[in-house]
Amino acid sequence: MAQTTNSIARSDKKRGPPTLIKYYLVVYNVLSAVGWSYVLALTVAHLAGLDVAATAVHQSRVASYIPASVSQYLPIVSRLAGSTHHYEKQLPAALVPLFRRACSTYAVVGLQTSFVQSFALLEVLHSLLGWVRSPLGTTMAQVASRLYLVWGVTALFPETHTHPLYASMVLSWSLTEVVRYVFYACSLLGREPRALLWLRYTLFYVLYPSGAGSEAGLIYASLPSPPPSIPLLSSEWYGWALPLSWPFATPRWTQALHDDLRCVLFLIWWPGLYIMYTHMMKQRRKVLGGRTLGAKPKTRTE
Repeated sequence: MAQTTNSIARSDKKRGPPTLIKYYLVVYNVLSAVGWSYVLALTVAHLAGLDVAATAVHQSRVASYIPASVSQYLPIVSRLAGSTHHYEKQLPAALVPLFRRACSTYAVVGLQTSFVQSFALLEVLHSLLGWVRSPLGTTMAQVASRLYLVWGVTALFPETHTHPLYASMVLSWSLTEVVRYVFYACSLLGREPRALLWLRYTLFYVLYPSGAGSEAGLIYASLPSPPPSIPLLSSEWYGWALPLSWPFATPRWTQALHDDLRCVLFLIWWPGLYIMYTHMMKQRRKVLGGRTLGAKPKTRTE
């Protein structure tokens, strides 16, 4: 016999966390939603061209710490400038302002995004302590990949600071996280609005490819060009596909290993996206049963 709504609610309540922990988790999810809403608002305002003065201030602050090491990055800046110009020439004139604003998004929301994302470390603790039902391994992998993007890639490589994919990555992240955290907060309080449930298990169709694709693109942008000492990999035909560093060609072993790590991550990002994408499709079928918005969803079991 199918469970009634009241029996399901009582069952969920029994399986839920203790009261104090539950309200702590509600506060955590609400604050996280607020933080990502702030990042989302800044990003949208910047891309819409509504924060001209704020953008100038942020850019001047970023420029203030570049001169100390500018000589190290001059070749990168020069190459990036040429690349950006090449991309602009392929765009319709109407999209060029948006493209340029996307290229300066890091100056506006880079610090805020890194700060808000770092709080996700608490989610690993929540899973470890058994306060939530999320698997520890999955939670650690998801949080680690995000933290590596903000602290191991975008924070360390200036060429990612003016890359347009940073804007699409942050926009995808913030939209996903606002819906996710609001959904979790409502679930803890015993309320799951159908529209929010539908968004939680539908937005990924667009936001997963755009977010993960942007992440992979930023990792790729941070990779060095193949060393000229290896003619095969220095060719234009192979260079775009295998931008590998070679430890034996440079004495900087630490940097070389980091380069190789990012190259490996770039290659595994795509099968990882496929795995997560198909997993979310299965979750959507389990929760919504393939029904449209407004139809009564199936009872969630996780």
